[in-house]
Order: sequence, then C-alpha cells, then structure tokens
Amino acid sequence: MMRHTNVFTKFLSLICVLAFGFADAQALLSKEEAILLTLENNYNIKLTENSLQTAENNASLYNSGYLPTVFTRGGASYDVKDTETSFQNPNQDRSVEDAESRNYNASIGVNYVLFNGLGRYYTYAKLKETYNLTELQTRNVMENTLLTLFFAYYEVARLSENEVNQRETLEISKLRLKKAKYGFQYGQSTKLDVLNANVDMNNDSITFLGVQRELANAKRDLNIVLGRDVNMEVTVNTTVVYTESLQLDTILNSSLESNVAYLQTQKALSLSEYDVKINNSTWMPSVSLTSSYAWNKRSNDPTNQFSPIGLTQTGLNAGVSLSWNLFDGGNTTTRVRNAKIAVDTKELEKEQQLEFLKRDVNNAWESYQNALFTLKVQKTNVETNRLNFERSEEYYKLGQISSIDFRLAQVNLINAELTLSLAKYSAKNAELLLLQLSGNLLGNKQF
Repeated sequence: MMRHTNVFTKFLSLICVLAFGFADAQALLSKEEAILLTLENNYNIKLTENSLQTAENNASLYNSGYLPTVFTRGGASYDVKDTETSFQNPNQDRSVEDAESRNYNASIGVNYVLFNGLGRYYTYAKLKETYNLTELQTRNVMENTLLTLFFAYYEVARLSENEVNQRETLEISKLRLKKAKYGFQYGQSTKLDVLNANVDMNNDSITFLGVQRELANAKRDLNIVLGRDVNMEVTVNTTVVYTESLQLDTILNSSLESNVAYLQTQKALSLSEYDVKINNSTWMPSVSLTSSYAWNKRSNDPTNQFSPIGLTQTGLNAGVSLSWNLFDGGNTTTRVRNAKIAVDTKELEKEQQLEFLKRDVNNAWESYQNALFTLKVQKTNVETNRLNFERSEEYYKLGQISSIDFRLAQVNLINAELTLSLAKYSAKNAELLLLQLSGNLLGNKQF
C-alpha cells in the first residue's frame, strides 16, 4: 500500500468500525455513513489526494539525484564517393567510382555525481519535508471538509426538528380556527376570534412552508458535501452526543502539538531553512564520474593498394571531473541572503500563528461554554413553556382565557423549542470546532 494512503486509511478504519453497528435497511443516514460517503465522493478530498500522490512521487529516490544516469548511443552511416588518387609516377594513378564506406558505432555509459557540496542531500531532505507538508495540507482539507459535512448535517437535523414543531403548531392553529368557527356559529365567540385564528393559521402556514423550503435547501447542501445527486432524499439522525471530558488546558496543550495550521507553519519554516543550506552548498565544488564502453566498426571499398578496408575498435574509458564556481557575480550571495530573510519571515509567521491559535482556542472555548449553558437553560425554558401551554390549552377549551392568551402561550412554546434546537446543534458545532483546533477531530469517536 502506498504511503500517501496513511492519512486516509487511519481515519477510515476508525469510521468503518463505528459504522458496522449502524448499517440497516432504513433510509436514515447515520453520521458514520455520511463520513464514509464524503471520504469516497467529496471532490475536495479527491483533489487533495492527487496532490499528495504528486508530492510522494517528488519525494521518491528517483527524484533525489542520488541515482546515476545510464545512457546508450548508437549510429550508422553510409557513404558513396568517387575517388581519384594521383602519385608521382603517373602509371600508379588510380580512379575508383562508387566507393562505398560504412560506419557503425554503439556505446553505453554511466554518469554519477560523487559530490556537489551536500546540495543533493539537502534537496532530497527538502523534498521529503515537502511531502510532510502536503500530508498536513491533506489533513487540513479533510478536517475542513468534515466540519462542513457536520455543519450541513446538523443544519438538516435542526430544520427537521423545526419542521416537526411547526407542523404541530400549524395543526393546533387549525384546530383553534375550527373551534372558533364552531363557537361563532353557536354564539360562544365573536367574529374577531375567528379572524384572529384565521390570521394566525395563515401565518403558521407561511412559516411552515418557509421551514420546508429551508430544509430542502439544507438537504441539497448536504448532498453536495456527500458528493452525490443534490436532489437525493436524505433523513438524518437528530441525536446529539457531547464529549464531556473537554478541558481548556488540555485543548491548549494538544493544539500546540497537533493543530494542523500551526504544524504547517513549522514545516514551512523547516523548508526555508533547507533553502539556506541548499544555496550555501553552491559554494562547494562538484565532482562527477563518467564511464563508458564503446564499439566502432568501419568498412571501406579500397581506393588504393595501401588503403584499409576495415577497422574495428572497442574500449572502456572512465574519467573524473571537478568544477568549482569560484565567483558567479554575487548571485549565490544574493540567494543566501534572501533565503535567510525568508527564514526570519517564517519565524515571525510561526509566532503569529501561535498567538492566533491561543486566541482561537480561548474564543471557541467560551463559545462552547456559552452554548452549553444556553442549552441547559433552554431545556428548562421549554419545559416551563410546555407546561404553561398545556394549562393554557385546558383553560382555553374551558373558555377561561381568551384566544389571544392561548396564542401567546403557543408562540412562547414554539419560540422556546426553536431556541432549544438551535442551542442543541450550536453546542455540538462549537465542540467540533474545539476538537479541530486541538488537532483531535479525525480521532474523535462522537460526532
């Protein structure tokens, strides 16, 4: 198995184990199945995997400069010439027409750089470090894609709950309108009660249609992340499990060791340091070895009695060459100075990223704590409003409160349920963001 698959297979193996117990014949799309579909079909992940394959090829021994170059050459020529040869004695003069000459040659050779000032060593080391950086970039894409996936997944879950709540609210409004009409017919309510109930039912119908439209759009957004047809029907799991063991100090320490953005700045710094070493190596001499084995054959028609009619040569040759660029007009000096400036720049970027990371972790932690507190309060608030609504409904049926008071209790309940649903998924999204900042998102078991 190729090395570039490690970042994928490690995560896939975890998800496959988790998904084993969730596969069933229902249309419900579990979180584990959503991850598998995303890793398999998402275009961003496919593109970054290709980039990782390219980086792996670049970091191979074949691209290192450590291997020799082996070449072979061959050729053949054919000549036809008329020849006239004159001697001091005219009787010895000769004239030859259509004299043929044939030449054949073949050789095989090896070129190898014995030493080039450690430039080859540092270049190869830089290529391997570039691969490590590409691995981090791949992991970054995977983390961002998973965040996008679950933000979309939980948005579908939130709107699905909202749709249920709005449908119940609409049904209650329809019953209220029906009751108001009956009451008006028997003189127990006024025309104003009927009009108010009708307006409220119309408003609830409009709200319900709006939630349905938002839910349909959210499902299409989720299908885009999953890499499948946007109009495919999808039903998600609305159960949310939170990680209770999160601690701010632990997250901060983990982020310094595993946060992908911070690790990328460290790799970028290492690459800049290699550039300094590579440019410094050009001050050193370069030593190369060349060796070849050659065969040559020549055959000729005789033009006189002393001319040879054939010649065959074979032989081995070897040589060592040394080159040393003593002065190149200051180009190397300029490159070294600029490379050192680049190292200083990367050092500053690393320090800046560290401060950004600390800020982001603390901000995300406060958002997470606020979301959990809001969730806790809203659970109590929903229970209070539900109890108030149930009593108001009883009193309304008994005619002890007005339809306006009943409507107010109904509106308070639906608003409380919507706020609770929003807090429920906002807290989970804040938790996932914390896990990403700490570098533990891919290893998380509770999505």
